Amino acid sequence: MDTPGTPDSRLLDGLFAVIADHGWRGVTLGRLATASGIRAGELARRFPSRLDLLRLHAESVADSVATGTVPGQGGTPRDRLFDVLMRGIDALVPHRAGMLRLADDLWRDPVLAVAMGPILHRTMQRFLDSAELDSTGVQGNLRAAGVTGIWFATIRAWSKDETQDMAATMAALDKALDRAEQTARSLKLEAGDLAAPPEAEPL
Repeated sequence: MDTPGTPDSRLLDGLFAVIADHGWRGVTLGRLATASGIRAGELARRFPSRLDLLRLHAESVADSVATGTVPGQGGTPRDRLFDVLMRGIDALVPHRAGMLRLADDLWRDPVLAVAMGPILHRTMQRFLDSAELDSTGVQGNLRAAGVTGIWFATIRAWSKDETQDMAATMAALDKALDRAEQTARSLKLEAGDLAAPPEAEPL
């Protein structure tokens, strides 16, 4: 998680300020350098691709969620995933205007959506890890794909939710989890609950 005032924090603040004003295609080294106070040459060396900037942000969000996770937190897999995803939304709030502009660009730009795929998938795997759900193997990849769909539905609701308590966002997340549970049951996909106590061996 980035501490406010650190170079990465300033960079992400600058990045989403530029996106809010100019959209994803308007992100240039010059604008980013001006907005972040970091020299363009340094930015070019560290981030050869603009996607590397989004990867940094995704890692920052996942780090924030992981830092706030208490191991052995208890609750059902659904409850834990709900908590993790809402904390993921909370981590987006400081850059809300830029995030919503980026999300709008993502819906309109299939090339950007495809390029973002691996970054989103890895972030969802880390969210599963924070929820103490198995993110490995074939089933783990299916879970991550399912969580990606839940995340998009939640982001769409958040984009229209102006309330302080984010009640509409939480309601949308709850419905998306309902749909995901129904799909998982139809596919016979296990929850992958790593927090569940081991089954007792028969005497």
